[in-house]
This record gives sequence, structure tokens and C-alpha cells, in this order.
Amino acid sequence: MKHFISKIIFGSFALGALTLVNAQKIDAKAKKILDEVTANYKAKKNTYFKFSFGSGVNGQVSKTEPGIYYASGDKYKLKIMDTEQIFDGSKIYNINADDMEVTVAKPNGSSTMFSPINYLSTYRNDYNVTYNGRKSVNGVNTDFIKLTPVKSNGIKYVYLFVDPVKKQMVKLEQHGNNNDVAVIAIKDYKENQNLDADMFTFDKSKYKNYIVTEL
Repeated sequence: MKHFISKIIFGSFALGALTLVNAQKIDAKAKKILDEVTANYKAKKNTYFKFSFGSGVNGQVSKTEPGIYYASGDKYKLKIMDTEQIFDGSKIYNINADDMEVTVAKPNGSSTMFSPINYLSTYRNDYNVTYNGRKSVNGVNTDFIKLTPVKSNGIKYVYLFVDPVKKQMVKLEQHGNNNDVAVIAIKDYKENQNLDADMFTFDKSKYKNYIVTEL
């Protein structure tokens, strides 16, 4: 389970930039919804939510683990089980407590950093987008949006479920071409909190016994 989570978080969600071959198709209603959600998140000083991370095959989730996510502007901190990712605005730090290893990478124009809401930005260039109506998710009557890659990237499709009243993401499902599925269900949402000044800072002194690899 640990290795599958690492693969999903630090692998398949790091989507390379795509060269469009066919004309991209974005449904106007879906675009309006996603743009409103994006604007809502950007208007906050910071956001926080707990979520459950589910994984499985053939569209069926077989295991779930809790996770937490903090974000402020472009900076964020994400943790699931013993894996943690920090983006301090300049570099991405992937921390694996089990293996006692840290990998450090500097993002560039050909990569997109992972966050549970990363598709709010990547859809603009990389996906065909359709509005699929309303669907109840955990008691919330959500807007159901489907993203299909314009070019092969290992992903078959992505489902986004948005609360139309609060303009917040409720759930995300990523279905891979290899039949793997990864699901993030967001809960316990908070915003504009007083966060520690070092919330998005990687303190190397805390990882003296770790192997640190800079890519």
C-alpha cells in the first residue's frame, strides 16, 4: 500500500506538459464551475482539509488511508501515511519516513506539482472537459465533471465532483490506463487559519539520519 501511494502521489500526479494534436474541447458550463472553484481557493489566505485517499484496481477502491493538506498561495504541505510532500514556493520535498529518504526537486514548466486540487489548473491545457450533470457524493448534490486527456499520459479519465454552493472540491477520482484507481474524498475543510510561519519550510536539521537526494 505504501509503495502504491508513493507511486500515485509522487508519480502519476506529476503530469508532463502535453503538445496538443487535436483541438481541445472544454464545455462552457464545466469551465465556469472550475474557474469559480479556482477563484474561491485563490481568494483565501490559506486552506486546510482532511481527506481520505483510496486506491484499488478495476475501478474499485480496496484500501483507504487518511491524509491532510495545507495550502497558502502556491505553497502546500501534503501528508498520507508515512509519506509527506512540501512545496516551499521554490522546491518540492518528498519525505519518506519508512525509507528515511528525502528527494528534492525544482519544478519547471514541464511538470505540474501534486495537490488534491491540481486539476483546477491543468485542465486548461491538457484535458477535454465535459459537464456530466449532478451526482450525490456523501450527501452533497455535486456537479460532476469529466476530464479526458487530449494526449496519452497514462490516465484514462478523471472525475471531479464540486459542491456548487460552497464552490469547493468534494471528491476526485483518477482512473489509469492500467486500471488503477486513486480517489481523494475531501472532508473537514477550514480556511484563513493562523498557521505556523514555518509550515511550508523544509528543516533539514530534522532529518539528519535521512538520505537526502537532490534531483
